[in-house]
Amino acid sequence: MHLTQRWKMFFLLAGMLVISMFYRVSMAVVSFDLTTDLGLSAAELGVISGVFFYAFACAQIPLGSLLDRFGGRVMISLLGVVTAGGSLLFALASGYPQAIAGRALLGLGTASVLMGSLKIYTNWFPPQEFAKVSGFMIAIGNLGSVGATKPLAYAIRLFGWRSTFVAASCVQLALTLVVYLITRDTPATAETDAAAPPAPTAGNKGSIFQVWMMLFAAPAFWLVSLMAFFWYANYMVLLALWGGPYLREVVGLDSSAASTLLLCISFGYICGSLLLGRAIDLLGGSLTTTMVIGQLIVLLAMTAMLGPAELVSRTVLALIFFVIGLASASGVIIYPLARNLVPHRFAATALTFVNFFLLMGAAAAQHIMGLYIHSFPRGPSGYPAAAYHGAFLIPICGLAAILMFFAGNRKRFRTAPPCE
Repeated sequence: MHLTQRWKMFFLLAGMLVISMFYRVSMAVVSFDLTTDLGLSAAELGVISGVFFYAFACAQIPLGSLLDRFGGRVMISLLGVVTAGGSLLFALASGYPQAIAGRALLGLGTASVLMGSLKIYTNWFPPQEFAKVSGFMIAIGNLGSVGATKPLAYAIRLFGWRSTFVAASCVQLALTLVVYLITRDTPATAETDAAAPPAPTAGNKGSIFQVWMMLFAAPAFWLVSLMAFFWYANYMVLLALWGGPYLREVVGLDSSAASTLLLCISFGYICGSLLLGRAIDLLGGSLTTTMVIGQLIVLLAMTAMLGPAELVSRTVLALIFFVIGLASASGVIIYPLARNLVPHRFAATALTFVNFFLLMGAAAAQHIMGLYIHSFPRGPSGYPAAAYHGAFLIPICGLAAILMFFAGNRKRFRTAPPCE
C-alpha cells in the first residue's frame, strides 16, 4: 500500500509544482502584453517579475521551521489558496501596484510546493533514492515551464492574458483541494488516516536555533547556497524574463518564435532532470562532480547571450537553449547536498535556507538586469544589444566565480546526514 500511496502523492505534488513553475516563468511570454496593457518600463517589468522571487525567497526563512513542525500537507494546501488569490489579483490588475501585489502573492503562495514535497518525500522514500526522486519531481514540474512558453503564447493570443490567469487560478484551487484530501506527511498518518501531521518531538522546538547555528557555521552551507544563488540566477533570467525581450528586440524574432526557443530550454531541463540520476552514476556517484561539470556547461552556453546568439542560425540557437536547460538540471543536486548538512528531522530547515538563496539569486538578477537595461535609451525596436549583453554578463560572471570556488572545495560535503 505504501508503494502505491507514495507514488500517488508524488504525482499530485508534482502537479502542484507544474502550476508553480508556470507562474514562475510566465513573465517572459506575458511581458509584451503586460507592458503594452499597463504601460511599463524595463525597470518596472524587472520589479514585477523579481517580486515573485523576493516573496518566495523571504518565505523560505520561516517555512523550514513551519514544515518541520506542521508538515508539508498543511503548508502546501494553505499556501495553495494564497496562490489562487494571487493569480486572480494579477489577472485583474489595473496598474503597476496591483500587478506587483499579485505577483508577490504568487511568490508567497508557491513557496512551499517544492520544499514541502521534499519534506514529505524524506518520510516516504529512502535516502539513496532522494536525489533521483528530486530529479523526477522537478522534471515533471518543469512541464509548467513548457506551458509558460509556446502554449501560454497561444492561450494569450486566443483568450488574452487576463482570462488565461483567471483560468489558472481556478485550476490551482481545484488541485489544492485534491492535495489536501489525499496527501499524508508520513506512512503512519496514511495508515491511520489522521487529518493532522504527527506532533513535533519535544526537542525540535528548542533545537531550531542550534540547527541554524550549525548551518551558518558550516562552510559547505555557504558553498551550496552561493552555487544555488548564481546557478538559478542564470537559468531564470533567460527563461523567466529577459530571454523573451532579448530574442524579440535584439535577435529580431517575433513572439511566437521567441516562445518556441524558450520552450527548448524547458524541454532541455526536463530531459536533464530525467537523466540526472544516470549522470551521477556515470560519474562514480559523485554529486559534486556532476554539479561542477553541469554548471560549467551552463556557463559556456550562457556566453552566447553576449553576442554570438545574434550571429548563428535559429537551429543552432535552439540547440544552445536546449543545452542550457539540459545542463541546468544539474543544479537540482543542491537539495541532496543541503539535506546532508543536518539530521533528518531538520531536513526542511536546511532545504529552505538554501532555497532562500536560490530564489534571491533569481530575484536580484532579474531586478538588477532590468535597472541596467533601463539605463540605456530605448529605440523604436526596443533596447540596444549592448544593454542586454552587459546585463547578461552580470549573472554569468557571478556563476564563473562561485563555480571555481565550489570546485576547489568539494571535499567539504558529506555523503550522508549527521546522526540524530
